Parts: sequence; C-alpha cells; structure tokens
Amino acid sequence: MMDARPPAELRRIADRAAAELHDATAEEVVGWAGRTFGHRLAVASSMADTVLVDLAARHAPGVHVLFLDTGYHFPETIGTRDAVAATYPITLVTVVPEQTVAEQDRWYGPRLYTRDPDKCCALRKVAPLAGALKQYDAWVTGMRRDESPTRADTPVIGWDEQHGLIKINPLAAWTTTEVAEYAVRQGVLLNPLLSDGYLSVGCRPCTTRVSPGADPRSGRWAGRAKTECGLHLAK
Repeated sequence: MMDARPPAELRRIADRAAAELHDATAEEVVGWAGRTFGHRLAVASSMADTVLVDLAARHAPGVHVLFLDTGYHFPETIGTRDAVAATYPITLVTVVPEQTVAEQDRWYGPRLYTRDPDKCCALRKVAPLAGALKQYDAWVTGMRRDESPTRADTPVIGWDEQHGLIKINPLAAWTTTEVAEYAVRQGVLLNPLLSDGYLSVGCRPCTTRVSPGADPRSGRWAGRAKTECGLHLAK
C-alpha cells in the first residue's frame, strides 16, 4: 500500500512531470500516472464518452473511476455508468452529495438549479468531489483545450490548488475529431445522448441539445453566463 505523499513532494512531482511529459501521448501519461500513484490515483468521468475510462483501463487497470451521481442525471448517463462498471477492469466509485434531491428541496426550496445554479453545483458536485479526492494524490480528468475558451490553457499535468493534489489531463491536446476516432477504433462505450444532439452531457435540468457548429458546451446552462460547474475552477 502506498502512503499519502506530503503536498511539497506532490508539487515537485507535478513540476517535473509537467516538463518531462509535455509532449507525451495520452497513453504514456496515463501509464505514468498509474505507475506513480497506484491506488492513490483517481479518474473522474461524467459518463458522456468513455474514452478516458478506456485509456485508464488499458494503462492503469483497477484504477478508481469516480462518478458524481448528482441525482439529476439522464437515465442514459446512469445506464452508461452501469455498463462501464460491468465492462471495464476498473473500480467504479459512485460519489453522492450529502443531501438527497428531496432533502435539498426541503432545505433550499425546489428547483434550486433554476434560481441559483452555482449553489446547486456546489452542493451536488463540487463539495462531494472535494470530499472524495481527499484519499488520493492525483486525479485524471478528460478536460480538453478545444472544448471551450475557458479550457484553452489546460495543461497536461499541473497542480490543483483547489484540491491540493496533482491534476492530470492526458487528453488536453486532443481534438473532438481525435476523440471520435479513438472511440471508433477502440469501440468504447458512448452515452446514447451524444448521438441525439447533446455534445456535452451534464445534469438533465441544465443540459440541452447543441445547434450544429456551436460550442459543444453551449448546451450547458443555456441562456446563462455560467459555463462551468466549478469542478475545474481554481480558487
């Protein structure tokens, strides 16, 4: 069993790896992460496509895959999660908020997501993930630079100040076309919503279909200035 490393050591690892793996392939980055962190590594997946899960299963088998079950997901997303657990050699960890949807409704009023979506995301995504990540030294995300302007500077490896651990983005330089090509080549599981106009899949009340040629994330919180749930915003 690998013990938790102190933050100073993790920062040194992040700085060194950022330089050494700057031009590495996604496969090489995930393989390095698995060897370096072992059971102290987590992969976060929203269960839209399972490209990241497939990479992790191939190059870091047994890795913990975190899924945030907000209580507001599309049935297709839950079905994809269940298929992932049954198909891939990973350890699925379903992370849930402190309150159920019904409990949150009683405390804050129904449909908080329409009145204060930031608060809703904080309660049902940000806080639960922060709690779950405390047992890890590094986490892997599927963030890509071409997803939106707010993600244009996404590094392959960096220090996550918000959670106090290393953040690894092996797909940072991939394009939408490269993701699609990998999915076809490897036959990865895909959320059915992706073929129904939902190019970025989030919670059902806050996700709509995207117009052809539009920003893939324009279907998230449509009509609002909000573009991120808060999981990937430094504090």
